[in-house]
Amino acid sequence: MKLLSVLLALVASSISVSATAIDLDGQPLGASIALPRYISLANRFSLVSRNNHKKYKDNWGNAIENDRKKITIRASKNDRDDISDDFLWAIKKANHGGLVHLEKGKKYIIGKKMDLTFLKDVYVKIDGELKFTNDIDYWQKNNFYYDFQKSITFWVWGGKDVKIYGSGVINGNGQAWWDGFSGAEILDPNNKFYRPILFLTDNATNIEISGLHLKDSPCWTTFLVRTKNVVFNNVYIDAVSTNASSLPKNTDGFDSLNVDGLTVTNTRVNVGDDCFSPKPNTTNIFVKNLWCNGTHGISMGSIGQYPGVKDYISNAWLENVTLINGQNGARLKAWAGPNVGYGYIDNITYKDIHIENTDNPVVLDQCYFNINETACEKYPSKVNITNVKFLNVYGTSSGKEGRVVADLTCSPGATCTGIRLEGINITSPAGGPPQIVCENIQGDIGVECVGKSEADG
Repeated sequence: MKLLSVLLALVASSISVSATAIDLDGQPLGASIALPRYISLANRFSLVSRNNHKKYKDNWGNAIENDRKKITIRASKNDRDDISDDFLWAIKKANHGGLVHLEKGKKYIIGKKMDLTFLKDVYVKIDGELKFTNDIDYWQKNNFYYDFQKSITFWVWGGKDVKIYGSGVINGNGQAWWDGFSGAEILDPNNKFYRPILFLTDNATNIEISGLHLKDSPCWTTFLVRTKNVVFNNVYIDAVSTNASSLPKNTDGFDSLNVDGLTVTNTRVNVGDDCFSPKPNTTNIFVKNLWCNGTHGISMGSIGQYPGVKDYISNAWLENVTLINGQNGARLKAWAGPNVGYGYIDNITYKDIHIENTDNPVVLDQCYFNINETACEKYPSKVNITNVKFLNVYGTSSGKEGRVVADLTCSPGATCTGIRLEGINITSPAGGPPQIVCENIQGDIGVECVGKSEADG
């Protein structure tokens, strides 16, 4: 018994024993598979049963990192050394309870489209840099296409219980795309130059992304489709051009379509378009501690784009958000025009919103996209806006709209009720007192407002 105790102590205290490599059939050169340490030690000493190991669980009831087999692959030798096949092999080996680790200080080049919609209980830890090639000709012909706003992507993530995390980078290599598209909008009906989205989920449940830097996406940074319970925490998103004549465009931080449960916390976004922009049929949204620089704002929408289609956004709580140097702050947007859809935005709360140097700190835009006032009046938006609160919104506008710091212009073709503003303290460098515009809104909005014709913006 004494000998057994000594050996057990040796097992428990040993930290130098390496994990055991397993399952080498078909393994790419430079790859490895390692069992969790407690299993390796048990196998080595044949004394400690893996069943005696105390197993902790993650949020979904699955094994935590230390209790997973770990898959590693070789790094790329240069920016032309595509390891897509190795990465896909690793994901398949790690599926159903394992972990893929991309190691710190190493670069992993992805040059082929990848369908990752088969996942179940897998961790992907990115401490290095995962970078897509900028082979525009290849990606224009080889991608995953979505009809919604003609979206394409390099890869699609799907399945259930997927955690993607670490201290590393997912790099979209966007500069070549920004240089190549010459300012073409994705919403331009004549645009044929499609740019990939950096991270896309489809038919997914329980997705968590944390700690990562999502860098230089050619188009939207994230697009979440038919997804339930997706969480982003402590993520940094940026799109920064090195060419002043071809700036990033349509590089939204967050976009969604048919999503139930979207959470973004403790995150920074530095892009040239919407910071956060849930799109049709997104519900149960929670945002807290979000910082946005140079963006088009925290936008509910756009919705109501497609003829005869009903869209909605509902149940959103957005708290402690900072928006600086941007076009818009807290924003609601819906389409108008002769061939658009209809729907509603309901139960939205903006709370503790800090605005600095922003053209339109608070805005309700129901004449989106590129439609003139005459056409908007003739074919008004049919998206109802109800139960929207702006609580403790403070800071400064840019002065671009004169003294107007909030513009709540509801479409005459829609119903806008339950719109409330409380604790609004926004000033303008154009002078004071600041003005709040309201049009076609039913009921008291909680503050004094003026009609559009009375505003001096």
